[in-house]
Amino acid sequence: MVDPDVAIRTLTAPGMAAQFAPELGMVCCSLVHGGEELLELRGGLEAYAERGSTMGIPLLHPWANRLAGPVAASPLLHTDGNGMPIHGVLPSALPFAIEHETASSLDAVFATDDHPDVLEVFPYPHRVRVQASLTDDALEMRTTLLALGRRPVPVAFGYHPYLRLPAESRSTVEIEVPVPTRLVLDERQIPTGERVRAAISPGPLAERTFDDGFADVTDGTTFVVRGSGRTISVTFLEGYHFAQVYAPSESEFICYEPMTAPTNALTSGDSLTRVRPGDAYSAAFRISVG
Repeated sequence: MVDPDVAIRTLTAPGMAAQFAPELGMVCCSLVHGGEELLELRGGLEAYAERGSTMGIPLLHPWANRLAGPVAASPLLHTDGNGMPIHGVLPSALPFAIEHETASSLDAVFATDDHPDVLEVFPYPHRVRVQASLTDDALEMRTTLLALGRRPVPVAFGYHPYLRLPAESRSTVEIEVPVPTRLVLDERQIPTGERVRAAISPGPLAERTFDDGFADVTDGTTFVVRGSGRTISVTFLEGYHFAQVYAPSESEFICYEPMTAPTNALTSGDSLTRVRPGDAYSAAFRISVG
């Protein structure tokens, strides 16, 4: 359910519709194909705004997943069960302004010049542009981080698409997770630094569960969930070389999460890209329906 107090922008294309809440981090709060919702909306926009309870397709910025290292205490943060900051700042701290809009596309910008509170926990002046475009069978999202200020800006953003499983049993829903390398995690879900070969067989989801991080994802890699005559694909088009796959026990969703850096990269420095002042980092993914 959409919170009536939040401004919603709707994109339309033949057979498809997508809704965004720019003032809440440009979260995609609905994606409908053939009259059927493809996203798990969980607690909805109200819970997302109040406590960062993720839903739909949220932008995770300035970092995706958890941080094990020290971060300045701030009301902008939310934490996991171990008290670690997770998924960057609360969405209300990332209001985007629409710069261009058509019936099937949005171009929106967040800038720390306009919203400096974010600098309390991520002290790097920057600007983020999100461009969303909808066709009759796909939603594509491109995110570009521009470094401002005088020092390089670390890049660790990501997304958390909650794809609803088709209305049938997990034993018949099929998945494809073509990742070569798994990140070994400790008991807090923080990478240890060790990496091992990943081998996830395509086939029924069934009793399989996931909350795992992966590396060495190449541009063009496509993750799939298939059932009830519909195939949903998430293609990491460019710039997302890490992924988190999340499908807890008995869940009605699976998440294929594009990430620009591994979990905890802002603390560990592992595989962390830094953008020099005046330069930009751009990444894109596409959700296709067939």
